[in-house]
Amino acid sequence: MGMNMSEKILASHSGRDHVEPGELVICDLDLVMANDVTGPPAIKIFESMGKEVFDREKIALVPDHFQPAKDIKSAELAKIMRDFARKNQIVHYFEQGRVGIEHVILPEKGIVAPGMLIIGADSHTCTYGAVNGFSTGVGTTDLAVGMATGKAWFKVPEVINVHLTGKKAKYTCGKDVILTLIGKIGVDGALYKVLEFTGDGVESLTMTDRLTISNMAIEAGAKAGIFPFDETMKKYVETRVKKEFHPVNPDPDAKYSATVEIDLSTLKPVVAFPHLPENVKAVEDIAEPIQIDQVVLGSCTNGRLEDLQIAEKILRGRSINKNVRCIVIPGSREVYRAAMSNGWIETFIDAGCVVSTPTCGPCLGGYMGILAAGERCVSTTNRNFRGRMGHVDSEVYLASPYVAAASAILGRIATPAELDD
Repeated sequence: MGMNMSEKILASHSGRDHVEPGELVICDLDLVMANDVTGPPAIKIFESMGKEVFDREKIALVPDHFQPAKDIKSAELAKIMRDFARKNQIVHYFEQGRVGIEHVILPEKGIVAPGMLIIGADSHTCTYGAVNGFSTGVGTTDLAVGMATGKAWFKVPEVINVHLTGKKAKYTCGKDVILTLIGKIGVDGALYKVLEFTGDGVESLTMTDRLTISNMAIEAGAKAGIFPFDETMKKYVETRVKKEFHPVNPDPDAKYSATVEIDLSTLKPVVAFPHLPENVKAVEDIAEPIQIDQVVLGSCTNGRLEDLQIAEKILRGRSINKNVRCIVIPGSREVYRAAMSNGWIETFIDAGCVVSTPTCGPCLGGYMGILAAGERCVSTTNRNFRGRMGHVDSEVYLASPYVAAASAILGRIATPAELDD
């Protein structure tokens, strides 16, 4: 009997030829990752075990949530990670000036690769499925044990086949794909399941699209979101990954618990209304104008170079609405540098944007864009739960860089089509 991509990775890492949904397996890990929120408590548990790290090259520590340190507490969290990294000679530790948002820099630097099994103490660790890995979030105890033993246990999940056909319509991108999917199946539609993306439509998706889609698999409740290995992915990883890797693709007779069909050519720019990512509406179907106060362009979901390029094309020669604050946050140092070399940072500044150093910042209500009561924000981030970005009476509308940039100019939720001459 054939296996899907997820089963192949879990089987190979547990020393088995075949696995079935529902089985419990103990697997060898290729990477264990933590940030400045989840790392310190995991380090405390790890140190209480009296163990040494299993492999200093297979642990990644990325201080990105509250860094550069916004207060004394965040500085202390970063110091715990810094001291641990130095003591244990962790290879993939990223100090200020060399850091970026974790789920942007690990694929960018080729630290994650096809066929890998990865755990991270962050729910959006599922991002790395975009490079054909099985990658999922865990709690701090599992992370501590992973750092000590290089192993973790898994219940083999059922898998939903998201079958993509057609090519992307104008002004749509990966964010519209994943929001449309979540709108179809709900925030618990893939609970403890994996989303595997297949079909001819995959080839029309850029790596940025795929990274965005896999990043938000967790917003449908999924354990992971994984893409097949194809020519687009091959070109991406071959320029980044310096180690041997083992890509996987589903067998022709792979089993899936369900199939969801999405024709990319029919997609429209959408937004997720407060206070759940499943509250998805096409922008053109919004009956009354929704005035906004802030726009956030960035995050581990949409802070990559292609995302900034989309926004820059819309903002070039235009100005942010006088009633709107627009914050642009490049996802990594390399994204920032490329945007600057291309003249895009100047475009953002000329349009009236604030440009930040790479950070998670406002996405989790950390800093750099907290909302007051009654304020509305269009954001390219991944969650719009009540109080996520500030006051419990604020509102966050999730959208693509296309919609976010157009909304910043018009002062209300809008699409670039409304700016076309």
